[in-house]
Amino acid sequence: MKVPAPGGSLEAADVDRLRAGQALQMDHYGGGRLPFACVQARGLVQHLVPLEGESAGRVLEVLDASGGYASACLGAGHPCLAPAFRDGLERGYVTDELGSLERTLLLEELFGPGGRWADRFPSSAYHASGRNSGSEGLELALRLVLESGFDRRRLTVKAGREARRTVLAFEGAWHGWTGGLVPLLNRRHYRLGLPPPASEPPFGLDVAFLPFGEREPLERFFAEQGSKLSAVFVEPIQGDAGILVPPPGYLRRLASLCREHDVLLVADEVLTFAKTGRCFAMTDEEGPIPTDITVIGKSLGMGAVSTSMVIARRELSVRSSGAVSTSDLRPLTCALMRAGLRYVSEERLVERAGALGTELRERLRRDVVEAFPELFLEVRGLGYMNGIELTERAAGSLARLRHRLLEAGVFVEFMAGAGKRSHGLRYLFPAMRIAPPLIAGEDDLRRIVERIQEGTRRFVEAGR
Repeated sequence: MKVPAPGGSLEAADVDRLRAGQALQMDHYGGGRLPFACVQARGLVQHLVPLEGESAGRVLEVLDASGGYASACLGAGHPCLAPAFRDGLERGYVTDELGSLERTLLLEELFGPGGRWADRFPSSAYHASGRNSGSEGLELALRLVLESGFDRRRLTVKAGREARRTVLAFEGAWHGWTGGLVPLLNRRHYRLGLPPPASEPPFGLDVAFLPFGEREPLERFFAEQGSKLSAVFVEPIQGDAGILVPPPGYLRRLASLCREHDVLLVADEVLTFAKTGRCFAMTDEEGPIPTDITVIGKSLGMGAVSTSMVIARRELSVRSSGAVSTSDLRPLTCALMRAGLRYVSEERLVERAGALGTELRERLRRDVVEAFPELFLEVRGLGYMNGIELTERAAGSLARLRHRLLEAGVFVEFMAGAGKRSHGLRYLFPAMRIAPPLIAGEDDLRRIVERIQEGTRRFVEAGR
C-alpha cells in the first residue's frame, strides 16, 4: 500500500482493504469504535485515514496526545529501541525457569546497589516478576495477597488470619477486566452477567468500597473494620474515574493505616508509572510512600511491547509453580525496558514532564476549559497525566466531539468518569484524557492544546 503525504488520498481499493481489516477485528466498543485507521507513525505524529464520510481515504496528520492508552512513552519508532530488539533476540528466549543475562542486567540496573529504584525497592527487601499486561500483573498481586493468608502445609487459612477476608478498593477504580479483578470494580456495568469467583469454605473474598480521596470515611472504616482487612488496592491517581488526584497527605495516611492494622497495601501504578513527573506516583514531599506490592505497566513497554512488572516484598510469594508465566521477563522484553528506561533517565524526561505538565494544565484551563465553559468543567492531573471533565451537554455528544478533534489533528482518549459516588460527592461525567508520550516537548504541547481548541470550536459551530 502506497501512503501519500498528509492531504493526499489513498486509492479506493486500499480504503476498502482497511475497512475489511477493521471488520475482521472483534469490536470491543459495541459499535462505537473510531472509523479511522493508522497507516504510519513517527514520534508524536500519526497518519490517520478516515474510513467513512466524504473525507474517506484522505491522509490526516494527527498529534498523539494519548500514547496508546498512555503506554507509548517514547512515541512511535524511537531509535533507541532498535538495538534493543537485536540484543534481546540474540540473548535467547528463556522462560523464568532459567536465569537470563538480559533479565539480570535489567534487575541490577533497577534494584541492585545504586540501582535506579533501589532507594524505594532495595533488593534485600523486594523481588520482581513480569507479566504481559497490567491486568495480569494485578491478578498476580491479588494472588500474593490471598497466598499471604494461606497455610501451604496444612492447606487451610493461616492461624490468626481467619477473619481477614476483606479487600478494600475505591469507588470509580479501574484495575482490569480479568475475572479475579472484576470484583474490585464497584460499577455494576462491569460485573453484571459474569460469574462471581468460586471459593471453597473456609476461603472467600469480600470487597468493600470507599470514596477515593475522602479522609474521614477512610479513618472510620479502618477503626471499625481494620481487623477484617487483608489488603487495600489503590490507584495513586484514579485514571478511568477521570484523573482524580487525592488531596495532599491522603496516600501517606492510607499507608500508615495499613501498617498500623497489619494490612497489605497494593499500589496500582500501571497507568501512573512515569507519567506524573515522578517514576512512581506513590510519592509526596516526604519521599516514597511505602507499599507492599506495586504493579507498573503501560509506559514500561515503551510502546513496543505490552508488559507489566510486579514488585513485592520478599516474604510475599505463591505456592510452588503457582505463578509460572510464559512471559515472565523474557530477554527481549527486558532489553526493550532497559534501553527505554535508560534513555528516559538520561534525558530526564520524567522530571521534565513534571514542569511542562504544569504549563500544559494552565494552557488547557485558559484555552479550552475557560474558552468553552458549556462543554468543560475543569482540568486536573499531574505531569503528563491530565483530564478535562466534560459537562452533561458535551458527554451526550462525545463521539461527535472526538471526530472533530481528530479532524483538527489531535488524538485524545475519553475516560468513563466515576459516576455517582457515596457520601454526597458530586457526579463525575466522562473526562478527556491528555497523556502524551514523554518525548513531547513544549512546542508539541502548545500545538496539542491549539488543536484541541480548534476541534472544539468546530464541534460548537457544527452544532449551531
